[in-house]
Amino acid sequence: MTWYSGTQILENSEKVIAEASLARLESNRNLNENALDYIALDTVKLASSKMFDGIRQYKTFEQLNADYNRVERALSLFKELQRIIRTNDGVYSAYFYLSDADYIVSSDKGITLLERYESIDWIDDALTKKDGIAGVWYPREMANGEVVLSYLLPLNSLSTSTQGTLVVNLKETQIAKYMNISDQKKNSYFLIDTVDEMIISQEDKALLLTNVADTPFISELLKKKQKDGYVFHESDGERLLYTWSKSTMSQWLYVNIYSMDKLMSQTREVQRDIILLTVVIILLGTILTVLLATWLSRPLRELVRNIRSRSNLSLTGKNELAFLNTVFHRMQEEEDKLNKLIIEHEQDACSLAIHHLLRGDALDNKKKDLLLEMFPQKYYMLAMMSLDQYSKYVNNTSPEVRSYHRYLFISQYESQLPQGIHIKTVYYGEGRMALVVNFGEEEITKYEDIKKAIENIRDTANEVFGHTVTIGVSSVTESTVTIPDKLLEAMELIKHRMIKGNGRIIYWRQETQSNKKYIYPINSERRILNFLDTGDFELILVDLNSIRKQIESAEYISYDNILFIYNQLVGVTIKHLSEKNMNTSAIFANRGNIYSTIASKDTLDELESYLREFFRDISKHIEQNSNEINYEEQILAFLDQHFCEDIVFEDMAKEIGISYSYMRKLFLELTGDSLINYINNKRIQKAKQLLIENTLSVTQIASEVGYNNIQSFNRFFRKYEGVTPSSYKSSKRNG
Repeated sequence: MTWYSGTQILENSEKVIAEASLARLESNRNLNENALDYIALDTVKLASSKMFDGIRQYKTFEQLNADYNRVERALSLFKELQRIIRTNDGVYSAYFYLSDADYIVSSDKGITLLERYESIDWIDDALTKKDGIAGVWYPREMANGEVVLSYLLPLNSLSTSTQGTLVVNLKETQIAKYMNISDQKKNSYFLIDTVDEMIISQEDKALLLTNVADTPFISELLKKKQKDGYVFHESDGERLLYTWSKSTMSQWLYVNIYSMDKLMSQTREVQRDIILLTVVIILLGTILTVLLATWLSRPLRELVRNIRSRSNLSLTGKNELAFLNTVFHRMQEEEDKLNKLIIEHEQDACSLAIHHLLRGDALDNKKKDLLLEMFPQKYYMLAMMSLDQYSKYVNNTSPEVRSYHRYLFISQYESQLPQGIHIKTVYYGEGRMALVVNFGEEEITKYEDIKKAIENIRDTANEVFGHTVTIGVSSVTESTVTIPDKLLEAMELIKHRMIKGNGRIIYWRQETQSNKKYIYPINSERRILNFLDTGDFELILVDLNSIRKQIESAEYISYDNILFIYNQLVGVTIKHLSEKNMNTSAIFANRGNIYSTIASKDTLDELESYLREFFRDISKHIEQNSNEINYEEQILAFLDQHFCEDIVFEDMAKEIGISYSYMRKLFLELTGDSLINYINNKRIQKAKQLLIENTLSVTQIASEVGYNNIQSFNRFFRKYEGVTPSSYKSSKRNG
């Protein structure tokens, strides 16, 4: 019986381990793809920043270095490339190549000639794999032998008129970390490009960028049509578990390989120890029984009597019987450890089965039986729980704390569920958790009990996460086939917190389609544009409040309609400013992608607050721009009147009524030159006139135009004219 029970445990453990290993692979794949997606988004954000426009006309290294302002613009791009490296783990380097230029701006070598940088000939081959305007990931080996996964993003006309290519190089070793193999000595992995059948990442670095055909069984997995799965395979006398998962964002295949002999070694050792101990116990028991029955019958009866009356099996004696009791106790501890391991694998299998149910995947008989055990009742509802202002929660917590919060939340609410209602939860990413609610005929007549259970879940989430949550609850269904549709209903309801606010529970109700119509406050739009022209910011705020009230008073308004209203208002405002020849890039330089920011807002309060700041920035810029025209005229007039004098710029700025730093900024934007260069140029032009038309000596002319000594005059004259004052005077008179 001991051998048979141990064999059954081994068989069940093997299947559970395979399911859990597949779930782990999918989790690692999601982690890797999220990291790659974040790098791609960061690169796209830089590409849309118009930072490249400042250097697009300088095709040669010599042109770029001819002026400090040009170099400063290139250095700004250099700093952004370094920021990408700092904010993204594992990024080796990043660079920008301006089309037809002879130089590169890179994070590792700064601004350098193309011939001094590694070859970029591979870019043309990589771009042949590009589809659409998005970038492309391309595995390659760099000149220094480092294997990287390069993200290429050609600049397009939708974001900038500059032509060039952004490249971000991610170390292959970082992908290995995402595959989470550093602490897993019992497995290996492959990341394969299914188009080129090339190995992108593997712990054996000699296999990188080689054809997968050299590993026959791995190449067989490329032919499988299933998105994911697992299979057992014998190789060189070793039983291996292969799990695979195909990427949803690229044509990549993720494969993990486990040695089942190593994974199951501890379990088999436990089985062997149990059998061995059982044999030892039987033998010792038989021998002792014979001895005790023959020579110690009376002490044996007393011993049996003591064992029956004993409630605590722990003994301090060191005789043989005490030793056997200790052995039995240790057997129980080993069995408890094994059961705990099996339970953990069963929990992973439950989560995986629920994910398949939510996606509408085909379920095998084992998963169907597992779901029937979790959800024994007839009716289902789907609830989607989303943390409000999730970005703030992420900024204030670490991944370990967030994982602990999820575990604590699930354990607390499950202990509070009323009889007859079954709820299971899986994490759905981005601060969302999907709850499958299962109940019977009796509970559907007591709908208030279900509502109360969901309210308790909301209150528990508020307490555990320290953050309000919004819950969308779908309509009721009897069929598991329609559960993916109910999940979409619940996710759609989450969007309604835009109107209803945070911390709500929103239940599905069927709206009358004929009553749904798009609204747009065209009159408010016209008034806001007029108020911008007249500088009436307070009246703009009144109309923004009017738009908000119109949205709230609508009998039905969709989430998409609300975003359309604010996106349209922002769009016509930017168009209006462009028609007025205003520099919109300067106004919104620090706002990033305005439309993405609007889409990230959860409530009308957040949207209205953002629009208030949006129009406040515009109003400030218009007011500041009108003042700057007068300041510029005053600066030029002062310099033209006093350039032959010793000018203290700080005193000059005070006389005009602005700060010295602001005066320098205005003058640089107006003339493209510095104050000191402008004064010296004016002085030299005046000196040239005096040298030709006057009989004054060179020393007298130097003093006349504002130089205190002849050496400074000679130095600046040679700088601007290329000759000394005396040579210039002689050449003009002789000529």
